[in-house]
Amino acid sequence: MRKKVTVVGAGNVGATAAMRLAEKELADVVLVDILEDVPAGKALDLLEAAPIEKHDSAITGVSGDYSEASGSDIVIITAGIPRKPGMSRDDLLSTNMGIMKSVVKEIALVAPESILIIVSNPLDAMCHVALEASGFPKNRILGMAGVLDSARFRAFISMELNVSVENTHAFVLGGHGDTMVPLPRYSTVAGIPITELLSPEKIDALIKRTQNGGAEIVGLLKTGSAYYAPSSAAVEMAEAILKDKKKILPCAAYLEGEYGINKLFIGVPVKLGANGAEEIIEIRLSDEEEKALRHSADAVQGLVNDLKRLKG
Repeated sequence: MRKKVTVVGAGNVGATAAMRLAEKELADVVLVDILEDVPAGKALDLLEAAPIEKHDSAITGVSGDYSEASGSDIVIITAGIPRKPGMSRDDLLSTNMGIMKSVVKEIALVAPESILIIVSNPLDAMCHVALEASGFPKNRILGMAGVLDSARFRAFISMELNVSVENTHAFVLGGHGDTMVPLPRYSTVAGIPITELLSPEKIDALIKRTQNGGAEIVGLLKTGSAYYAPSSAAVEMAEAILKDKKKILPCAAYLEGEYGINKLFIGVPVKLGANGAEEIIEIRLSDEEEKALRHSADAVQGLVNDLKRLKG
């Protein structure tokens, strides 16, 4: 039986994720959005590209109807609004909390065995909303952040050293935002730590660029935000799960004591397989790295506290 992935949100991230899933022939794809006809139009456009791209994945687009998502193996949730000028953080949190809760409750009814990959922002906080609204076990709720942030770090390392991106490996832990924690000691080029290849000043500059990676693209685009790399990151996670690869990727996962953090979604190395988050990989951190991760966790906890306050 063919695998099925539902993508909720037919904007740039969702539609590009649907395209990548189909073109890799990972699954049949259902694209859901509240906008009338838009998901159907994008699905049809993608289907018409299939003879050229040479894949036979079915792609269905539906508006506001979750029945097509029935039996999905994975649901990638990109729905939500970006922060607009003049909008407070509370307004953004409140609006996206409502959207996430509504989407997840619908999904839980039609695809109760699915694994959720959360892309909507603020990401770590939205994972908490999804966990509560779905009633799913913690291993079936994952946040897409670390894969994207690590990919950005890898791209910048590759550009700086003029080496293949395939030779680069990087780990970025913590929350998805400017408190993220890139780890140079665990970031390598062909197995060589970048601390052996770059000066501390260069490494600091790459870390800062990684932390501001999303904002840099927003600044260049003027309207809108990144979507090629975020969609690739979500699909890499989906592929590891669909193929039961046991691939270790940095994801937002629910910690219960690991890294000294309790009852919080935070970015850490996770073994991804058919059961979702199958193992949290704990790596030894220096005192400085541990302090940075704790600072990042505190920022995420602040968002979670705001969610509780807004719920009343």
